Amino acid sequence: MSSNRRRLVSVVVPVYDSPSLDALASGIAGVFRESPDDYEIIFVDDGSPDPHIWETLERLVRDEHIRAFQLTRNFGQQAATLCGLRESRGDLVVTMDDDLQHDPADIPRLLAHANRDVVIAQFARKEHGLFRRLASRVKGVFDEIVIKKPKHLQLSSFRLLNRMTVDGVLSIRTPNPFLPALVFHITSDVVGVTVGHAPRAGGRSGYTLRSLLRVFSNLIINNSSILLRIAATTGMSFALASFTLAGFVVYRKLAHKVAVQGWTSLFAALLLIGGLILVSIGIMGEYLIRIIESSERRPTYFVRRRRE
Repeated sequence: MSSNRRRLVSVVVPVYDSPSLDALASGIAGVFRESPDDYEIIFVDDGSPDPHIWETLERLVRDEHIRAFQLTRNFGQQAATLCGLRESRGDLVVTMDDDLQHDPADIPRLLAHANRDVVIAQFARKEHGLFRRLASRVKGVFDEIVIKKPKHLQLSSFRLLNRMTVDGVLSIRTPNPFLPALVFHITSDVVGVTVGHAPRAGGRSGYTLRSLLRVFSNLIINNSSILLRIAATTGMSFALASFTLAGFVVYRKLAHKVAVQGWTSLFAALLLIGGLILVSIGIMGEYLIRIIESSERRPTYFVRRRRE
């Protein structure tokens, strides 16, 4: 960054049927009014059913600091955030929700640690429903296993990324991104900062059971080979057990002559063939992992309109 210009901070906000856009834009602007940093706000309308959302964004972009993008349909928060990251110009990028549960006044707390690659907001208490909290806890366990999230760190969509991390995320092409997985793949320089968490200001949450399952499947399938590796390990374990049992059956037949004539060879053949099939499935699974990783080229989202 050149020493003769102000640092630019991009604030990326995925939008879905939010009634709080005016208050959010005003809150973010207030944070930077007394700041030495310059800023831009990037709203990404993730296919909101309410047409007034885009009308509101078109009005807000009269402010020179605000830019807005509308996706062709609802691609999900991860894709909408990725769109905002790609359009961002800042040296630092803050991502946050559109419902005022993330307080713009906490942005300086994240910026205070801008020397780190990634800063993630930590909530002492989340103002979510019971189902959402339970789902987050379950997913948190898988986050630790699959993407090696530190146990002490709480994942949140309210975070700060430096430009190096943003560029790294954008360099990874996948039609089903899970941003925390991409971030932890790029860097381990991640720190948490405690902030508040307010009740939802209004509107409806985009987090339904279906969307949570989609995020979970993106974590498990598209950002990890854990299921295929489990299948491969299970197949090889069963194959080993099959080979052992087949050997035992043949031994009893030859040594003790306790089996019905013809049954031993048939049973042994079935065990051996079944074991070989399971091993083959495991091996094909490993190849499938590499094919998927090298061949995904579908765009993550499509932009219908942009106002800058």
